[in-house]
Amino acid sequence: MNSVLKNKFDTILKDNIEKLSFEEQVNYITKHFENIVFSTSFSYEDQLITFLLRKENIEIFTLDTGRLFEETYETWNETVLKYKIQIKTYTPTSTLLSDFITQKGPNSFYQSIENRKQCCDIRKVFPLKEAIQNKEIWITGLRAEHSPNRKDMTIFEWDETNQIIKFNPLLHWKTSEVIDEITKNQIPFNKLHNKGFVSIGCAPCTRAIKEGEDFRAGRWWWEDASKKECGLHIHK
Repeated sequence: MNSVLKNKFDTILKDNIEKLSFEEQVNYITKHFENIVFSTSFSYEDQLITFLLRKENIEIFTLDTGRLFEETYETWNETVLKYKIQIKTYTPTSTLLSDFITQKGPNSFYQSIENRKQCCDIRKVFPLKEAIQNKEIWITGLRAEHSPNRKDMTIFEWDETNQIIKFNPLLHWKTSEVIDEITKNQIPFNKLHNKGFVSIGCAPCTRAIKEGEDFRAGRWWWEDASKKECGLHIHK
């Protein structure tokens, strides 16, 4: 247990900064914390947060799984060029990935939940742990609308698994509010959103959703809905 950081998290709760504006929250954390990172997957939410943080001295990073959509790479490139920022990139360990593919094949994640979770671990979870190692605050684009598993989340929370403070500034935003800000500020966004893709991950594991389907229906659509998490965000 990182007791020092946990105590600092308790101070955040005591100071009740969840009710402050995003700008005030960022001012608070940059004043009281040094090692702050923001993870982006170039979703609507992450693009809005990137826009809001573009002038802050906060590291932005992404996980390149090697199987992202071409539209995701295009959004990534456009974002870097428009805002003149650097986005640090973390990739899977080559030996782990090559061993997995050699032993089980390139698309074995369709065959079992165990295989799919192993693929997610190698391509996302392990690189994430490297990215947030020794960091104090991890800013995310999570929203409560994303998944039933996230309805009990708070804007600031203690991530026991990763021993880090998570800051979810858009947690209570509606999709329409996020899109309005994207449009108003002419923020680059993934064009797959215009084709029915809502939650966008790796290309083989993501499809457009149909009218009336759940937000997460397009992710790992061949699995039971209750299993649809990749392990990056674990809530107990």
